[in-house]
Amino acid sequence: MLGDVSTANSNQNTNNSAVKKSFYFTTWRWHFYAGLFVIPFMVMLSITGLIMLYDDVIEQAQYGDIIHVEPQNTTVLVSEQLANVKAKYPEATIKQYITPPSSEEASRFSIVTEQDQGLFITVNPYTGEVLGEINRDDSWYALANEVHGTLLIGDTGDRLIEIAASLSVVLLITGLYMWWPRDNASKAGMLKVRLSSGSRIFWRDLHANLGMLTSLFFVFFLVSGLSWAGIWGGKFVQPWNSFPAEKWADVPLSDATHASMNHGVEEEVPWNLEQTPMPASHHDHKSGSPQQSMSIDSIVAFAYQNDFTRFKVNLPSSEEGVYTVSANTMSGDITDARLDRTTHLDQYTGDVLADVTWQDYSVMAKFMAAGIALHQGDMGTWNRVLNTALCLIFILISVTGAVMWWLRRPKGSAKLVAPPMPKNMPVWKSAVVVMSCVSVLFPMAGITLATVLILDYVVLSRLSKLKQRFS
Repeated sequence: MLGDVSTANSNQNTNNSAVKKSFYFTTWRWHFYAGLFVIPFMVMLSITGLIMLYDDVIEQAQYGDIIHVEPQNTTVLVSEQLANVKAKYPEATIKQYITPPSSEEASRFSIVTEQDQGLFITVNPYTGEVLGEINRDDSWYALANEVHGTLLIGDTGDRLIEIAASLSVVLLITGLYMWWPRDNASKAGMLKVRLSSGSRIFWRDLHANLGMLTSLFFVFFLVSGLSWAGIWGGKFVQPWNSFPAEKWADVPLSDATHASMNHGVEEEVPWNLEQTPMPASHHDHKSGSPQQSMSIDSIVAFAYQNDFTRFKVNLPSSEEGVYTVSANTMSGDITDARLDRTTHLDQYTGDVLADVTWQDYSVMAKFMAAGIALHQGDMGTWNRVLNTALCLIFILISVTGAVMWWLRRPKGSAKLVAPPMPKNMPVWKSAVVVMSCVSVLFPMAGITLATVLILDYVVLSRLSKLKQRFS
């Protein structure tokens, strides 16, 4: 009887071991296919992210002679600076005034030319002299930002990037599952890189441990990035967290949203305000004579009197438009998200129509306001160094993943050499629950997973040549 029990226990242990092995290979297979799609996007996002991270350095190198000024004791009125810009570009539409970042830098005015070209015009705040123009629509930042967000192919590119970002969640979950030490062999490589155990072990350790150590940073970049994506961000998360304009009592609303204040590639409006309608100035249509708008000097004076330091002033774009004074982390005006503030003023009376601060943000909006400065490397030298290191590590993780595939791939094989699908795979309840949650939380991941399952089980399983090529 004891022998029967021992045999039964041995068989049970063998079965458990086989099941665990099946689960591991299934996870590896999903990790492989997700990585196959994600790797090129990961490299692209990291490289373009690095370019945008050093945007100010590139801009200073290109336009330093029209950015830097010699500090003097007094400055000229902003209205005088504005008049000089109008005189220089009489046919252009002036959209925005931007305060100098320091006493040694020029003021900026954002304009749109007759040819619909977006320019920053720099002006010496001490003399009012127009120094030159910065073409932000034709810059390294603009190119990197467009590739980073749309691959230069519009909504199609946005959707492909969102799929890659969503599948990165699958990649992370499966990667952490495979990294988690289960036996002496896996424990030997836990947070270690074994240099003397062969090339495959070396690249595996480097890939797995770098991925584990940067996993929290990876999640942060994924969530903050997906919040801008067209489906997860634009259709779900952002609308739910947009500031409700109904909170502004007795304020007429414009047909335009706050996103209308963005200039080309410049994301200047706080994330939770982009889809919120703009307030409108009280314009008297019955009046026979045109109403006089307030001077920009009055608006700038208001800003300084109300604790704004570095800020932007958006000029009214129509008879019902408003002056908007804003300082936020999204546009790099400030680095402390708790000081985010967007104030709309009636262009005719100067009355405050709406005032949105950090306290008015939802939890997700606060995450985005605080996180965007970290995402963009705006918190100082340490933040830029950290983000640089992370971008390089993400590239290295992608490269090591490709190297691992190349080393295990038979020479001359035309197959993908994916990890084998276990036969008689039992239902893995935990994985089903996890992947179902991921699919619900990230719809593009769910759609992609469902598509792959259909292709794998319905199409590839019936076409032997394709099955061999993708196995």
